[in-house]
Amino acid sequence: MADETQSTPAAPKKFRAVKVKVTDEVQAASVAVAHQHGPGCNHDHGDHDHSSCGHSHHGHDHAHAHGGGCCGHDHDHGHGHSHGPPQEAAVFSRAAEDGGTAVQFVLAELIPGETDEIGRTDKLVQSLGTSAGVLKVHVRRDTGIAELCVHYDGTQLNLEETAARARMAAAQVSARYRAKTWFVRNMESAQCGYAIEHVLNRTKGVLQASVAYASERLVLEYDTTTANLRQIETRVSAMGYQLEEPEVGHACSCHAHGSTLAPLLEMPLVAASGMLLLLGGLFSHMVLAGPAWAATACYVAALLCGGFFPVRGASVAVMRGMVDIEALMVLAGVGAGLLGKWFEGAFLLFLFSLGHALEHRAMEKARRSVAMLGEMRPETALRKQGDNIESVPTSTLRRGERVLVRPGDKVPVDGIVREGQSSLNQATITGESMPVNRGPGDQVYAGTINIEGSLEVEVSRLASESVLARVVDMVADAEARKGPAQLFARRVEKRFVPIALALAPIVTIGWMTLGHQPFADAVLRGISVLVAASPCALAISTPAAVLSAVARAARSGVLIKGGSYLETLGRVDVVAFDKTGTLTQGTPKVVGLHPEAGVSEGELLAYAAALEKHSSHPLGKAVLEEVAARGLEELVAQRVKPTLGKGLEGTIGNDLVRLGSLGFFAERPVPDSVKQAVVQLQSEGRTAVVVQRGEQFLGTLALADVTRPDARAVIARLGELGVRRTLMLSGDNQTTAQAVAREVGIDEARAPLMPEGKVQAMRELAKESVVAMAGDGVNDAPALASASVGIAMGGAGSDVALETADVVLMGDRLTALPFAIELARASVSIIRQNLTIALGVSGLLVLASAAGRVEISEAVILHEGSTVLVVLNGLRLLAFRERPLKIVG
Repeated sequence: MADETQSTPAAPKKFRAVKVKVTDEVQAASVAVAHQHGPGCNHDHGDHDHSSCGHSHHGHDHAHAHGGGCCGHDHDHGHGHSHGPPQEAAVFSRAAEDGGTAVQFVLAELIPGETDEIGRTDKLVQSLGTSAGVLKVHVRRDTGIAELCVHYDGTQLNLEETAARARMAAAQVSARYRAKTWFVRNMESAQCGYAIEHVLNRTKGVLQASVAYASERLVLEYDTTTANLRQIETRVSAMGYQLEEPEVGHACSCHAHGSTLAPLLEMPLVAASGMLLLLGGLFSHMVLAGPAWAATACYVAALLCGGFFPVRGASVAVMRGMVDIEALMVLAGVGAGLLGKWFEGAFLLFLFSLGHALEHRAMEKARRSVAMLGEMRPETALRKQGDNIESVPTSTLRRGERVLVRPGDKVPVDGIVREGQSSLNQATITGESMPVNRGPGDQVYAGTINIEGSLEVEVSRLASESVLARVVDMVADAEARKGPAQLFARRVEKRFVPIALALAPIVTIGWMTLGHQPFADAVLRGISVLVAASPCALAISTPAAVLSAVARAARSGVLIKGGSYLETLGRVDVVAFDKTGTLTQGTPKVVGLHPEAGVSEGELLAYAAALEKHSSHPLGKAVLEEVAARGLEELVAQRVKPTLGKGLEGTIGNDLVRLGSLGFFAERPVPDSVKQAVVQLQSEGRTAVVVQRGEQFLGTLALADVTRPDARAVIARLGELGVRRTLMLSGDNQTTAQAVAREVGIDEARAPLMPEGKVQAMRELAKESVVAMAGDGVNDAPALASASVGIAMGGAGSDVALETADVVLMGDRLTALPFAIELARASVSIIRQNLTIALGVSGLLVLASAAGRVEISEAVILHEGSTVLVVLNGLRLLAFRERPLKIVG
């Protein structure tokens, strides 16, 4: 089979979706891999009224059956889960180029959290590759996401058997090979992280070690049967670093860097080095009187002060068999001194240390921006037990206990309001600037601010399990999920150091033999090349931008789970939306009244509401809300009975009143005006409800799941940002879907689609474009996973959204979507700028140094200047502003 990592034409590919029956053994093994909803799942599914599933769909002229487009509106009004047994994941199979058959799985679904070909994926490929009937296993990315592609012999295995083997192998790999995160203390540069990776990747039982310098995290994939975690901590400690279990919900070390030397001594040593250089200069230019060796002594002391931390870092790396950037700089500085150029050597290490100190200060600003998220949660809470109220640490609260939240207090934990009414500022979680009203039964989140009245809140999650704690952890870990630009920079950097080491002696020999330069001058030329080729700016160019962008997004209620997703989001050119709850408000409303001659709107509504009081259908609730909003007098209906799928009838006074779809009145003469109103409403995608009192038709009510007021403005802004195509994928009927699409400005509506239809649409789109899918993160989870980047709305209230989506809009705020894409585009632009600056400056300096056009001091200034520049450029993202949308109506 040809290399499938390259995009292939979509036309000849035939996809088919199947539901795979998984054996009990596989099902049991898969529990550790992904949660499946069902009885006993222990998830809190809210106070959903299941009785609504058996309601009379009186707004439609056919018997009710769940399915796409069954009733003219989606069956997910507020549902947090699907009814019935858990839906089995769909797998997709297509003919391979070699004549065999292949089946594909989204890699992150098989092994949660896995997005690359290293570590656990390697083990899964090896395990499946030895299975009888399996011809080839590899990772492919031609749909924009990482997929495991399994080729199998159709004479030995069928699709279902192959899928079952893949899931079994994935469950076994997930059970044996785990991932663990530590906080790393004492790192003073990105090179420290590389040294840790170098050592741990050669340690028994370690599959992959990845250090995120910007967020100071070590993410380790390891074999639970052979790796010794205590030994790993000891090996890292021997290098001069300390591993610390991250405190849940805290972005930085529990010890706040208290024992790290760099923050305390780095800047004082840099200042001392600078002062000694100045003093030496005054001695050498005879501004100050002193012995002949005074200037040299000052320069040597300046070199020692400036080189203290670089020498320490370089020695650790060299002892572990590495030659990194710090080793190059120390070699250059000491080499210059030994040649009698003490000023040049001291000046080099002074500027190198100054650049690092400024870089650390700038990176600390980005880290503090993340840490401030965790500080939103109060450390103490007022626990209420009977009439007794006591202040206790938030970490000691348990589920079911109650806490008192006074006006002005921050909510200490996630919980349910049991007593009181108030408004809360939820900007820390959802990014929404306007307060929201909360009362008994409503969910509140840790870190939000109570503005008005006192609330009594029942704890529903421990402090370590709160939405805020999980967001902080995900933001802090995001840098470890390296994007393409970050991986590219790392590959280039690995090649730069050996190239620099080889080039320096070549330049030196060249100047001695061809340029007839003295030995000392020729060596200085070689040292200048070493300085120029050191890729300091390249090492920090992407981490600074990624951490800043992720932190800025989190402040506005947007959770981006990693650099890879940030870069993908920045390249999105097609956006697909779910309809219900994403483009629409998710609940039906009365949008029009068409009374017959001589009948008032109030009369029509009152008679409809009298019957709807006896229905649990969402359409009935919409009618009652409209009556309440108008303050109409309520009528009382008796002996109300439903006719399944058609409507209701009952008596009001002495009159028989009937309400329902046009088909409900098929055996009665219906006025043409009523028929015309129904036809017109159905063509507009509305649900028509006809009301009759006795023999008189009172008129028709129009109901619809109304679009969000900001939906059209959001779609328009996406077009301004360069999104060339928008789609809506809906389980509703085509007429309603097209009506909603026209109303909000969507280019194309596809309906009716079952979940597997949405998945197939995503896979086809992802082959041609970078496509984002925006949905609620629960019903749309398979489609979100199949898109290039999945975006879930309302993540603050959904555990599934937090786990499955790549980007989570924490609030129910559609306007956050264009902000997230615009921020991602700005981030990609800045990452490219930083890579250009880093590579451009290094390349030009290498050429200029080799040609003798720049002195060593000039090379150092330009080299360190570029490092500080890329960090500051990345930090600009912390100040990125969300542009307001022009919402009409």
